[in-house]
Amino acid sequence: MSEDREILREVWEGNLPVCFTLVQEEVEVDKPDPVSLMVSRQTYFPLVTDKVQKYFTQFTDKEYIEEMWLEYDGQPLKWHYPIGVLYDLFASADALPWNITVHFRNFPVEEILHCPSKDAVESIFMSTVKEADALKHKSEVINNMQKRDHKQLWSGLQNDKFDQFWSVNKKLMDYTGEEMFRYIPFRIYRRDGPYIQKLFKPSSDEGIDHTLADLLSIMMIDFKELVCGNLRVVIQGVEPALDATLLWLSQHLSHPDNFLHIVILSKTDMNNSIATW
Repeated sequence: MSEDREILREVWEGNLPVCFTLVQEEVEVDKPDPVSLMVSRQTYFPLVTDKVQKYFTQFTDKEYIEEMWLEYDGQPLKWHYPIGVLYDLFASADALPWNITVHFRNFPVEEILHCPSKDAVESIFMSTVKEADALKHKSEVINNMQKRDHKQLWSGLQNDKFDQFWSVNKKLMDYTGEEMFRYIPFRIYRRDGPYIQKLFKPSSDEGIDHTLADLLSIMMIDFKELVCGNLRVVIQGVEPALDATLLWLSQHLSHPDNFLHIVILSKTDMNNSIATW
């Protein structure tokens, strides 16, 4: 169990160096210097960009300032995706730091959600946690928690406190009685379409544990390309073995929202620096 604890901590402590630059078209005075931050892969951009917003609003015309939004290589970044998922999906082929462009105008309403406050982030995060528990435990665990437990989950994530978060989240990752998860909460991402999310059990009717390969062979029409090495799978910035059991991956490599976020990339989408487990 101590080894499992260390894996959870290593995943939690995964960070990314990010360099934020104000888009040139919105610079009204002298061009500002970029803002560099080290951010957690587990969190969400609106929770770590207050400093970025405050700084860049000094250099653009306040009369035209709308909601701040972020873009990478022409791609508006969905703030309700964990930062690590966005990086793995769009930027893993590039050298660090991750260079992101900041905008205050022309909000792309058809591509990303509005984020009026951090309350919106909390609402989406807790909704996803509840969805995951509905899949795993018929919502029994989350519904039996007290309101202060929900707040502790959110506060632990928001303040980057591993022990505070996991003292509650371990209940969501345990079995209920003798029963394992009913279904594995997962989402599969590709660059060219919406994510895939369907019901999938952690084991077969015969009691055999399902593996990552079992899941992907059913969910991907081009699974043969993965077997041939033309595609890669990335979870939490690493390339897991295809024979890893889904239950273990779900319990150890899920994001704080309790979903296993699986990114599928072509070989040309990423460099050779992705770690393997």
